Amino acid sequence: MKNIWSEEYKLKKMLDVEILACEIQTEKGRIPKESLENIKRKAKFDIVRVKEIENDVKHDVIAFLTAVAENVGEDSRFIHMGLTSSDVLDTALAVILKESIEIIREDIKELLLVLKEKAYLYKNIPCIGRTHGIHAEPMTLGLKFTLWYSDMQRNLERLDEIEKRVAVGKISGAVGTFSNLDPCVEEYVCKKLGLNFAKISTQVIQRDRHAEYLSCFALVAGVVEKIAVELRNLQRTDIHEVEESFSSNQKGSSAMPHKKNPISGENITGLSRVIRNNSISGLEDIALWHERDISHSSVERIVLPDSSILLDYILVRLTKLIKNLKIFPENIKNNLYKTHGLFFSQRLMISLVEKGITREKAYKLVQTLSMTSWDKKIPLKNLVLENNEIMALINEEKVNEIFNIEYFLRNIDNIYNRVFL
Repeated sequence: MKNIWSEEYKLKKMLDVEILACEIQTEKGRIPKESLENIKRKAKFDIVRVKEIENDVKHDVIAFLTAVAENVGEDSRFIHMGLTSSDVLDTALAVILKESIEIIREDIKELLLVLKEKAYLYKNIPCIGRTHGIHAEPMTLGLKFTLWYSDMQRNLERLDEIEKRVAVGKISGAVGTFSNLDPCVEEYVCKKLGLNFAKISTQVIQRDRHAEYLSCFALVAGVVEKIAVELRNLQRTDIHEVEESFSSNQKGSSAMPHKKNPISGENITGLSRVIRNNSISGLEDIALWHERDISHSSVERIVLPDSSILLDYILVRLTKLIKNLKIFPENIKNNLYKTHGLFFSQRLMISLVEKGITREKAYKLVQTLSMTSWDKKIPLKNLVLENNEIMALINEEKVNEIFNIEYFLRNIDNIYNRVFL
């Protein structure tokens, strides 16, 4: 990813655009065939020379063209004929954006493989589900990975969608009217580069496309962050159900030798914030003056490579984190039963309603016993068996049925089939 966002790679793509434009214009009779052959043979640049020229002329595309012309000679007069700078810059950028999407797509596919593996590995390990940070009802550890797998599938769909709108070039001249070009030049160059062409443009490709790219990357980063935050929470000392891998020589704290911190998760979380905030800059770039100003350019030189490189990095790092994740089944089990069976409360309430009492009365009965269970650390099941009002409605066999954890997990296979089949 870093390589395709390098300055030299951008110039290579710009040169591809220029040469392809020469090809089609040769076919249309505007450039002699021998001149095209000379251009193809000699067109090259030295990035150091480009920078030297740019320091003098203060224009990046002119510097690039001048450096190429020094190598091509007289036939360089045909290079860039009828084009404007943004024709070359925006079309080359579209190629880079397309290639970036392809890298992110492969990153997500690698992550999906790891998530699926963990989903099935931990499919039948019951754990407590939490809402508002408070124990709710049982689920399985595998369901967490299954959810993240489904999240990442949606991200693949998002990439496919934005690629259609981002992988778009334009070679339509100074204000998009093809004043010195035939539209066939645009169509030919874009097709050769694997791009769509803009149906209409000004001097530039419209920046809602780039804003969508950044917004999509922010969404992917948001999901990555969500996963990292959950793993960080589960690593907390008072929960400690999972743990990032910790190498033998790794140190957690300069002051406290005992520390094993979730540094990968924290790093991922922080970088996700950068990617998310970059999307705001992309949205700000949509509104340009008239047919174009240059206010977007300086912004894009930062946010497009940064978001692309950072998203690639955090996806790879998250994949490694999950692949090497340690889990602690005993702690998971202890946490599950930490509330003395309170998670059976809804099941108990529904059973009482089914016996004919109102929901309000059933709720009050169960809530009262639940609060007693929590305050006095007495298993809820014991309090139910000792409660005459409840036992007048159900027998001990029914109580045992209600307090069976398998009830909560009976639809796990159904969920897995929905996601993976």
